[in-house]
Amino acid sequence: MAVLRRKARHVEGVQEPDDPLDVAQERRVRAVLALGGVPQSDLLDGVQQVRLRLLERAASGREAPRDVSAWAAVVASNLAMDWHRAKRRQERLGERLASLRQHEHPSGEDSSVLSLAVARGLDELPDALRQVLVLRFYADLPVRGIADELGIPEGTVKSRLHSAVRALRTRLHEDEVV
Repeated sequence: MAVLRRKARHVEGVQEPDDPLDVAQERRVRAVLALGGVPQSDLLDGVQQVRLRLLERAASGREAPRDVSAWAAVVASNLAMDWHRAKRRQERLGERLASLRQHEHPSGEDSSVLSLAVARGLDELPDALRQVLVLRFYADLPVRGIADELGIPEGTVKSRLHSAVRALRTRLHEDEVV
């Protein structure tokens, strides 16, 4: 609710007193994100990410940037690059899944039902569990590689994989797919 009020006040040009970005800085961040290729629908999320990073910086006790506007523009530029990387990863994953489906699974009613049930089960998993499951079994990354990429211990990856597989297996049995 507070986010909606903050958004409404920004639209009206009134700034929250505790907002780390002023209106001009927010406009600059939006422009950098848009010029970086981030779609209009994701601009607000990008601005919020810049705000969050600035607040996290202050909360950790680090000095405020000398030039907040320049710092925010650099962070926005990095976010735009991250957005493109994530988009490319998703596209590559989609291509790999499509090629796997073509080569390994004959087109038939059974495989369609299973694919739909797995997709539905993946959608219901919490983000952290879905992420490690996809990286391990669809992107074929080893546990150590997943841990390195996500910056978490290998034991955490293994625990999340176990929980994700158990939840997905339960879902498939509940749907009487397997």
